[in-house]
Amino acid sequence: MQEKHPGLVATTGIWKGLHPAMGIASKGMIAAFVVFTALNVEFANSIYSALRGWIESALNWYYISALTIMLFACIYMMCSRHGAIKLGDDDSKPEFSNFSWFAMLFSAGVGIGLLFFGIAEPMFYFDNTQPWGYPNNPFADLAQVTAMNETRAAYAMRVTYFHWGFHGWAVYVMIGLCLAYFGFRKKLPLTLRSALYPVIGDRIYGPIGHAVDLLAVFGTVFGVATSLGLGVSQMATGLNYLFGIDPGTTTQIILIVIISIVATFSAVSGVGNGIRIISEWNIWLSVVLLAYFLFGGPFQWLMGFFVTTVGDYLWNVIPMGFQTFNEPGASAWQGGWTIFYWGWWISWAPFVGMFIARISRGRTIREFMLGVMFVPTTIAFFWLCIFGGNAIYLELQADGGVGTAGIAQLVRDWNLSSALYGTIELMTPVYWLNWAMAALATFLLATWFITSSDSGTLVITTMLSMGDDNPPQRFRIVWGLGEGFVAAVLLLAGGLKALQTAAIAAALPVSVIMMLMTFGIVKSLNEDSSAVPASGGPAAPEPAG
Repeated sequence: MQEKHPGLVATTGIWKGLHPAMGIASKGMIAAFVVFTALNVEFANSIYSALRGWIESALNWYYISALTIMLFACIYMMCSRHGAIKLGDDDSKPEFSNFSWFAMLFSAGVGIGLLFFGIAEPMFYFDNTQPWGYPNNPFADLAQVTAMNETRAAYAMRVTYFHWGFHGWAVYVMIGLCLAYFGFRKKLPLTLRSALYPVIGDRIYGPIGHAVDLLAVFGTVFGVATSLGLGVSQMATGLNYLFGIDPGTTTQIILIVIISIVATFSAVSGVGNGIRIISEWNIWLSVVLLAYFLFGGPFQWLMGFFVTTVGDYLWNVIPMGFQTFNEPGASAWQGGWTIFYWGWWISWAPFVGMFIARISRGRTIREFMLGVMFVPTTIAFFWLCIFGGNAIYLELQADGGVGTAGIAQLVRDWNLSSALYGTIELMTPVYWLNWAMAALATFLLATWFITSSDSGTLVITTMLSMGDDNPPQRFRIVWGLGEGFVAAVLLLAGGLKALQTAAIAAALPVSVIMMLMTFGIVKSLNEDSSAVPASGGPAAPEPAG
């Protein structure tokens, strides 16, 4: 168990095991936002949208700069002399096997998003009809690649990899590294505030630290809730495809209830049991679905497409990371896609970074950074290429001409949840096989989300207990069910999109904290002699206070 600053965690009463003020403030904050949004969704959405719109238009340069700085900071840390330092005591060993570690990294970081966007996003960038009034892919248009052909398909995958690749994972890597280093090496509480210790010292235990952790709780709850709303809409679409069940609100509410209960049981069982086991099963079942898309599709074309597009991304990733668009259409695209994604990665960073830190005790800095940066991204790239590539190939080979297979039209109509099932249906005329794969995809949507939800519950309760990596079970139950309750209330009120917008807006202050954390860990490693590895040297001393 992590050592805690004396007097901050209650030892008796209903708040035993948690920070009482943080527990009350977090619940009050969540309740206030839910009530405010649900009572007048249109008014709340107008406020959140105005704030998000201002961020996307006025601060696009800042978000682009922030993620680029984070990426270069990660590269520096991987190559620095500090890479051999353990995230823990010098004799500590990893808690989980590499397979379990990678499975949980992938599950918490991107799982459900790849199923939802894995076909819809590449197809949007491949399209050239501009249904939303701005370019589908300004990078392709600037290169005058406007026809829907294989060259434009490569540009589509380049942009997709860009949004799911190294820039986004650099955020997770740096936050996770800061939390693991200060939590396990320096014996500070495993909370977001601890990463600011080199900057503000013992003031992390005061109002500033409370505000930082509350902001992380806010992002985690609403990030999980809005993703649950996104996921159940696609699950409901799958049930409609499979059984003809009405995909409306009632079905989605029932799905939220079931998933929340299962995720809560998983969170109560802990990381080593429920979360690890479900994450590992997710990987094996995902391999089955991926194999269907790989071998049931144009295998040779897909493998060549993968090699070509990953090479194209690696060649262009740095200049793409610095690209800002000033033209009205391209600027609107960048705000709606790239800046949206950067905000979403940032808003999820406290949650995912905390979870990654929690499962990475005992690994070296270099092992941590290489594993978290490259393994999930490689898997994600392969997944996106095989799923998106199949859909693109079907549109390229459509009997009625390029773009007439029906998948692109689903995306133009913004029926994103149906793009996955539409692609499965077109891949083979064998009905039972299509049905089985659609059922597997729907089941995976549920299990991928369960691993995100139970991880989020564990992260929230860990922060509210001032870093206890085994927080009280009764609070895991309260927060696990609470996340589902928030999603259900907002779904009924029609306010999930508004809260998603609010979560993106909340990424702005989180990004400032992230930059301070990056500065703090570089400063700590460079100035603290205990952080320089030496053969047979003593373990790093605990900080004052």
